[in-house]
Amino acid sequence: MPSMITLSVTAVPDYLRGALTRWLLEVTPELYVGTVSAKVRDELWAAVTDCTGDGLSVMVYPTDNEQGFTMRISGHRRRHLRDFDGLTLVAFNSPPTTGKPDHKIAKQL
Repeated sequence: MPSMITLSVTAVPDYLRGALTRWLLEVTPELYVGTVSAKVRDELWAAVTDCTGDGLSVMVYPTDNEQGFTMRISGHRRRHLRDFDGLTLVAFNSPPTTGKPDHKIAKQL
């Protein structure tokens, strides 16, 4: 049974963005929506994860759970998914540190 999906991609190759427009409508730059079957959705996601690289891809689609949707994330950005008592939440990684103290904070100490 077809269902609506939303796919957001950031910093991905142009050829991936072009390929996505074959199946989905690009409503704003790098944000795609469409109604596809579960098989097509999974095939699209496999293609997206193969091409994401250092970018970020997020797919949201309806499912039968408490939230009413499922999220998938691919890429090496700050976001990752966490299960919290059956709810899927988006967590952020801490920004990378250089190991050197911040000048302003170090002067105050």
